[in-house]
Amino acid sequence: MPESKIIYILAIESSCDDTSAAVLQNNIVLSNVVANQKIHEEYGGVVPELASRAHQQNIVPVVNQALAKANIDKNQLSAIAFTRGPGLMGSLLVGTSFAKSLALGLNIPLIEVNHMQAHILAHFIKEEPMSPPTFPFLALTISGGHTQIVKVADYFKMEILGQTLDDAVGEAFDKSAKILGLPYPGGPLIDKYAAKGNPLRFEFPKPKVDGVNFSFSGLKTSILYFIQRKTKENPNFIKENLEDICASIQHTIVAILMGKLKKAVKFTGIKQVAIGGGVSANSGIRKALQEAESNLGWKTYSPKFEYCTDNAAMIGIVGYLKFLNKDFSTQDVTAKARYII
Repeated sequence: MPESKIIYILAIESSCDDTSAAVLQNNIVLSNVVANQKIHEEYGGVVPELASRAHQQNIVPVVNQALAKANIDKNQLSAIAFTRGPGLMGSLLVGTSFAKSLALGLNIPLIEVNHMQAHILAHFIKEEPMSPPTFPFLALTISGGHTQIVKVADYFKMEILGQTLDDAVGEAFDKSAKILGLPYPGGPLIDKYAAKGNPLRFEFPKPKVDGVNFSFSGLKTSILYFIQRKTKENPNFIKENLEDICASIQHTIVAILMGKLKKAVKFTGIKQVAIGGGVSANSGIRKALQEAESNLGWKTYSPKFEYCTDNAAMIGIVGYLKFLNKDFSTQDVTAKARYII
């Protein structure tokens, strides 16, 4: 798409428990500020009511910080982009209401963004020496709330080829960590311990699901029963085998993801594969993709770590692309907890 003039986009992300604001100059990120909500750690997961309250407290200082870091005055902004969905309704309402009010006050366009599209299009943020995928490509979106394989024909022409029938892969990681007694969020901890473990030490069943759809609920149950059985035999089983358990769990989950990706590549003939979402930071899936480049002739794309988890920069790049198309929202727009690509 042509870049006819300098465009400044303020982006706001509030789909779950991170309040984030970013400023983009065209497709270049000037600032990307994220306020995490530590309060959920003591509950072992995100509490929606607490999340929405924290967003209300965080959104003004986060936006101010993003503008200050970008050295931009609010009157220089060309448009406000915000996450409309999917996500937690209470959290989305905070970001949506703030974005609508600010756009109205500044008399500039308002741009709604699909959170899952943003995870995919984060690859088009201009970052040297990284280059974006060319169309068409396959996108594997993996997070705490979603697991999808998407065929991407253009910026806004996407088709879901397969998705989870029950739990998302990020939830499978976090629930497995909880079974092992690890704190929330446990996915990164499984990745950390897995680095020192034997991935073939323990075998877990892989769900049999048709096509390129996923299922993780059965895997979580099998891990739970396995740990219960082993700790009954040996109360110190987890402590004595933690690294091998984590490595085996991660190996199984990555094998499930890669198995479905291979099917999708064979089905479509598309060998360009990009990943996005919080779980795309996982070292196991990144290593598996690198091996696929060498062994299968794929071209793979992994986002920078700061663009893996929920962040406003990815909302901003979608806002920029939509701005070029003059694809603006009205003040009647409302948040959508369920928002399909």
